[in-house]
Formats: sequence, structure tokens, C-alpha cells
Amino acid sequence: MKLIDTFQDEHVLIDRVLGSLRTYVDGLVGGTADPEDGRRFAAFFTEFAGRFHHEREEQVFFHALVTEADLPGDRGPVHAVLREHAEMEEWLREMTPLLHQRPQSPDDGDRLRSLAIRYSHALWRHIDAENSVLYPEGTERLGRCGIQELPDRPMRPSEAAARQEGAGLLARYRPLEDASLTRGDGCFMCRAHGETCDGLEAEWWTDLEWQEFFLR
Repeated sequence: MKLIDTFQDEHVLIDRVLGSLRTYVDGLVGGTADPEDGRRFAAFFTEFAGRFHHEREEQVFFHALVTEADLPGDRGPVHAVLREHAEMEEWLREMTPLLHQRPQSPDDGDRLRSLAIRYSHALWRHIDAENSVLYPEGTERLGRCGIQELPDRPMRPSEAAARQEGAGLLARYRPLEDASLTRGDGCFMCRAHGETCDGLEAEWWTDLEWQEFFLR
């Protein structure tokens, strides 16, 4: 499905700019990064990752899973990722004012670092869960309903500008690779697993799929 391929390409850029954000925050706290770049990071994650990428996931892909594939929207994977979108958006709003200026105190610097770590860890694991579970499984279920493609839309000018700014930030701030975060594929790696979602099999599998599983 072309839309899902596009989403995955966008994930590659978002993933890398998250690493650049972490490098930038360390530099801002240390007094070496340009505070003006904080506005550019905030625009990238608000306009491109949020309004363009997440909006299309929600309004097109997730909507189709619920309305066309008859999957639940009030629980399970779709509900879990929607909650994560809202949660990460709130953390970004909290972090944005701190990105625009050098920390005024050690406490401000610690708070900014803490928010950047929380936000990046959540979004990195969110990307992994979508790439490895939600996208392939959702595409398969839509295919069973005869849906081979979904509509897309072009970027708005503000979204395109934010994407371009993000690509420029990669050149100025080498993406950090956080060794403290364990990443991987599958439901058991998703931070929602066992909390707001019981996993793909429990939430989405039909009786026939369970029967096929036990017959293998």
C-alpha cells in the first residue's frame, strides 16, 4: 500500500530528527547550541510529525481500520496509538517554550532534558510498534476487505517548510543514538502492551485465526 510506504519513509526522517533533537537539547543546556533552532525543532514535530504525519494516520488509516475493517477504535491497537499521539502532543507543548531559550536555571535544564528523553523514547517506541505491528497487520486486514489503497493528501506549505527545516537540522546536529533505550519489533516491545492494549492477538484476532493458530 503506497500510503503505508509513505508513512514508513516519514518515520525514517522523524526517527533521525528525534536523535538530532536530543543532541540539540544537550547543546542548548551546555550553552553551545543556537536557541533559534529550538523553534525549528518545535515546528518540525508540530507541523510535520503532528499535523501532517499523525493527522493522516488518524483520519485516513486508523479511520479505515475502524469503519472498513470493523476493528475496535475504543480499545486495542488503534485506541493505544491514538492515546500516545495525544500524550506526546502534550509533552511537546510543554517542552516547546523551553526549546526557545537557554535554560535560566539548572532546574530548567534538567526539566528540558527530562522532557526530551521522555518524548524521544515514547516516539521511537511508537514508530517501532507502528512499523512492525500496526502497519502490516492493518494493511492485511484492509486487504481482506478489498481495500488495496487509501487516499493521501499533499503537504501544506507550513508542513513542507517544517520538513525542510528538519532536514537542515540533521546537518547541524548529529543524531544521538540512545543506548539506554531498548528498541525492537512486536507487541511486547510496545509501551502500551499490558496497559491500554492486550496485544494484537487478544484484540484483533478472530475465532478462525485462533483455530488456524492452534492447528499449526
